[in-house]
Amino acid sequence: MTLLELIVGLSPIVSVFIFLVLLRLQATLAMPACLVITSIGAYFIWTVPGIQIAAAMIEGFVISLSILWIIFSAMLLLYTLEKSGAMMTIKDGFNRISTDKGVQLMIVGWLFCAFIEGAAGFGTPAAICAPLLVALGFSPMAAVVLALIGDSAAVTYGALGTPLLVGLNQGLAGEIDMLSTGLLQDVAQAISSFDLITATCLPVVQLFVYGRFFSENKSWRYGFSRLALGLFAGMCFTVPAFSVAFLLGPEFPSIFGGLIGLAIFVTSIRLGLFRQGKPSTSEVRPSQNPMSLGKAWLPYLLVASLLLLTRLPFLPIKAWLLSTSIHWTEILGTNISASLSLLYLPGTVFILVSVITFFAHKLDGNAIKDLFGQTLSKSTASALALIPSVAMVRVFIHSDTGIDQGLRAMPVELAASLSESVGQAWPLLSPFVGALGSFISGSATFSNLMFSLMQYQVAETLDLDTTTILALQSLGANAGNMICVVNIVAAVSVVGLLGKEGAVIRFTMGPMIFYCLCSTFIAMLSLYVF
Repeated sequence: MTLLELIVGLSPIVSVFIFLVLLRLQATLAMPACLVITSIGAYFIWTVPGIQIAAAMIEGFVISLSILWIIFSAMLLLYTLEKSGAMMTIKDGFNRISTDKGVQLMIVGWLFCAFIEGAAGFGTPAAICAPLLVALGFSPMAAVVLALIGDSAAVTYGALGTPLLVGLNQGLAGEIDMLSTGLLQDVAQAISSFDLITATCLPVVQLFVYGRFFSENKSWRYGFSRLALGLFAGMCFTVPAFSVAFLLGPEFPSIFGGLIGLAIFVTSIRLGLFRQGKPSTSEVRPSQNPMSLGKAWLPYLLVASLLLLTRLPFLPIKAWLLSTSIHWTEILGTNISASLSLLYLPGTVFILVSVITFFAHKLDGNAIKDLFGQTLSKSTASALALIPSVAMVRVFIHSDTGIDQGLRAMPVELAASLSESVGQAWPLLSPFVGALGSFISGSATFSNLMFSLMQYQVAETLDLDTTTILALQSLGANAGNMICVVNIVAAVSVVGLLGKEGAVIRFTMGPMIFYCLCSTFIAMLSLYVF
């Protein structure tokens, strides 16, 4: 690549960082500008035909519709539970377990988040867990930041293993059959082995971030005082997930890790473990709301159950829901296609549960009408930031038609140039490539699809262990979800923080780098020491 091509290839990443993080513009202003800059560079320097750019934008619009559907439905369920008083009852229920914010964060922002990620993925955990954290007294900014950090390690096996079964497996389809050779299982086990240390530390990171930036005293001491709590919560997830990855494969570690971890952690707290943490209030005052705890939690239990049932591959429900998909192949005569599986999206489950909740919680017609109006007005603003964000990503990814220049797609070209420069030090940068993929695409699955083949070929060329390098790619893709613009826009929309996307990235950048560096350190030990 020439210097000019390098600048253009980096322009989507650099422009997002400048506009959102440095200049602190709202995403509704920053992302359209980023889209224009990326499109101009792709057309004039990368020689991508205009028709290809237009098709990529259309695909981005279709993908945006699916994300907006999740945002709208998640907000509708949230406002419904607030209107009926269920949120207050749920808050009181958590306070009966513990009034300590650290304990509540571990339950909702770490373990419950992991379970929802394992069942659904696609940004669903932040849409559910961030509002729950707000209901427990966390500020909206704290709720979003902490939910994004918590929804990272479980992404490896999100949506029943999709990032591995679809991302890595299909990304390497032309090179090696990961299933028949056992490489996929080896990678899953390697990831879980690395995460026994790395992911176990993430709840500690959450506690430090909360204590330093969002607690009353704003001190690092908060994290140190709850170090044992965070490590215990981390092991409650990573040890069961590690066991399931070895015994059952990549579909169920996050689901069972989250469920088993919740049972162990909540039981331990009820038995009096970690009482040394000072509670956030001196007493727990019972709510005046007469709703029972079971009735208040019923919508979330229904959401979790329906998401799980609709995603199990051995049940016919998943195939039936996917059969209703709308497909648009060869958009504008290009090789770009798009599809919309409205019934399969988590948002449809949210809508169904919201309707059930209307009747179960006995809301009247006027209240329901107001709920839909409030949700529509709030979610419409999200579209102004989300649509150009996804369109920019798709132009970036589909910039692989620069035939005159002999260039591959921008992200692949950037990663390949990087690998040629660092040589044997590639394990140091491998997870950051995975994080780059998630940052620009909004999905660990897309990151693995983009970069798994390149990571495999680099490992083969440099005579590095391919299992370790592919595990680092996946772990980096997990970390990238913390700073992914698409996920952030969706999360801030649900809690009413639209326009604060840059601030969220500033908070999550450090934890993302920590996750990548910690994964790299453990991988280097496994490669060169053990």
